[in-house]
Amino acid sequence: MGSNSSDGLHVVMAASEAVPYAKTGGLADVVGALSTALAKLGHRVTLLLPGYRTLLAPKDRRVAAQFSVSVGGVAAGVSIEEEYVTVIGGLHQLRVLFVCHDPHFARPGLYQQDHHDYPDNLDRFTLFCRAVLQAVHVLVDREREKIDILHLHDWQTALCAVYLKALSLEHDSLRSIKTLLTVHNLGYQGIFPGHEFMKTGLPSSLFSLGGLEFYGAVNCLKGGIIFSDAVSTVSPTYAREILTAEYGCGLEGVLASRTSGVSGITNGIDEVMWDPRHDAYLPAQYHADDLSGKHVCKRELQRELGLPTLDVPLLAVIGRLTFQKGFDLLLDILPELMALDLQLVVLGTGDSHLEQQFLRAKESYPQTIGLTLGFNEALAHRIEAGSDMLIMPSRYEPCGLSQLYSLRYGTVPIVRRTGGLADTVTPFRPSTIKSGCATGFHFIDPSPDALLSAILLALHIYEERDVWRSLVTSGMNADLSWDQSARSYVGLYGRLREVEGENRRLPGIE
Repeated sequence: MGSNSSDGLHVVMAASEAVPYAKTGGLADVVGALSTALAKLGHRVTLLLPGYRTLLAPKDRRVAAQFSVSVGGVAAGVSIEEEYVTVIGGLHQLRVLFVCHDPHFARPGLYQQDHHDYPDNLDRFTLFCRAVLQAVHVLVDREREKIDILHLHDWQTALCAVYLKALSLEHDSLRSIKTLLTVHNLGYQGIFPGHEFMKTGLPSSLFSLGGLEFYGAVNCLKGGIIFSDAVSTVSPTYAREILTAEYGCGLEGVLASRTSGVSGITNGIDEVMWDPRHDAYLPAQYHADDLSGKHVCKRELQRELGLPTLDVPLLAVIGRLTFQKGFDLLLDILPELMALDLQLVVLGTGDSHLEQQFLRAKESYPQTIGLTLGFNEALAHRIEAGSDMLIMPSRYEPCGLSQLYSLRYGTVPIVRRTGGLADTVTPFRPSTIKSGCATGFHFIDPSPDALLSAILLALHIYEERDVWRSLVTSGMNADLSWDQSARSYVGLYGRLREVEGENRRLPGIE
């Protein structure tokens, strides 16, 4: 499965999705971009993903390994398919390994179908985690690979940290590998009925308060938090927030008990994929010094979504239509907004009752609201380019990506001051405007009135063209690349390697 090299670190990245292979949300963008950014910095990266149905079209891949893993005492045959991706500017190709097992992964959706989670998701991602560790064992023992870091993402891979502690007793070569678990959204923890714990193959002693037990259920993310060598999340503010009862989702005590704390590293964006100067999805390209193309994008977006081509502020919503994202707050103030001289475009999918409310709003205001339910990558680019403002009223937001894309495209974000939104959007104030660093608008309370006040302020400043231009250009000139974030991860990896000793070692698994 490849050759060894002494250059830099060797990071094995395990995730349930990554662009361009599989995507349901921002996790895929982050994992794909971070893997590439690390390779550009000269480090070796091996990315492990499930072999979903969408991946199985014949490509330039080969079967690199085959083995069996056990889920609930039942053996399952797994194939590891391998491909290499050239990284421009990198010393090494990015190696991608796919864990293929058709009964678990050759399905229409990644995690769910028709808005319902697959009932056997614990089986599916137990198999994936067991296969990741077996693949790591093959790399280390059979091919003499040196692996420094196993970087895990969210609950779907969290069990890898637990298995690694157990397997290190059986395989000495695994003991030096350090694990980092990145929590992208603490609201998703991988919680399953307690009677399913046996499927993990872990000793029953771990179904306890100090292990994976969580109010009588199995909590995969909790296990990863306890047994990883380090835990990080995707912004400094969110790292502090999740230690509180308000944002900790029941795991604030577990997180606070970690002596090494929780690191917060803000996400970047892929500045090649998201670049208004070269974006092939746009009807016209533009940059901070010449925004004429952005005006063209606005007119074409209005036409595409069936709105009148009026010179009015165009507000946008892009994202999952969920309670977490706070879009119910926007629905609450729609009558007030629709009385103003503006337009609203919405792209997203999510909770059915929110979808229905937006559909009814579109029916009530067909000349003012443009609505697309679902996910459309090309349209997302055109909305970012053609809109004047982006609304993100999230109740909590670990990092957020849409506001970063908006900054890059000269679309001013209106955000709730929480998590990564607080870290990435510099709020409009006299002092920040004077210093030229303001990039958007904040509101604090998760209430319709607070959101409406922020939007009204933004609409007022929109009429002050010089001030608005300063907001736009400050955002477009901000450094949003992955380079700085990737270097922060490398620093964290380095500190992990320097830590002597091992975390709690576990009995072997079944």
